[in-house]
Amino acid sequence: MSDYANGSPRVSPIQKLAGWLFLALAGWKIVGEAPTPPKYVAVFAPHTSNWDFPLMLSVVLVLGVRIHWFGKQELFQGPFKGLFVWLGGIPIDRGTSQNTVKQVATIIATNDQMVIGLSPEGTRSYREYWKSGFYHIAQQAKVPVALAYLDYERKVGGFGPVFDLNGDIEKDINQIREFYGSVTAKFPHKVGPVALKPMLEE
Repeated sequence: MSDYANGSPRVSPIQKLAGWLFLALAGWKIVGEAPTPPKYVAVFAPHTSNWDFPLMLSVVLVLGVRIHWFGKQELFQGPFKGLFVWLGGIPIDRGTSQNTVKQVATIIATNDQMVIGLSPEGTRSYREYWKSGFYHIAQQAKVPVALAYLDYERKVGGFGPVFDLNGDIEKDINQIREFYGSVTAKFPHKVGPVALKPMLEE
């Protein structure tokens, strides 16, 4: 996994241009600036549509954030492997019992600059909880969490609060819930509550 995380920590002009063109064609705008910490976990929410990924990736590229994201291993075995890696993709084998949280936390801890983007909902469909991996990765790597968003009502995207997790899960999740409560997803009826699923059940 780490071999895919050793690229340049900077966004290339071509990547920025590609992101800008996609957003312009889709009629979207960016609000605000990129977070300043060199390392953090970016939460991508809400996630209800296939459009979320290319839009959010375009937002972070235009903002100059070199983000790394995870996809199923099969995506990186075809002709688009080079493109996905160029865009920050890291393949994961969901069929193994390896401790992904520990692996990702180690990647973050051993790099001077590293931003990991995760969608805790894990699916475009309604679900009653978020996966807790993002929370434990940030804690183990000792990095802050940045809340990234796409608001389909206003057609704007960007970053919201950036904060350190204090270990009080209820307080931390309340802060996250309060922020995303004002964000409109593409399919609002698919948005579930902001609540963590215990790791033992994931």
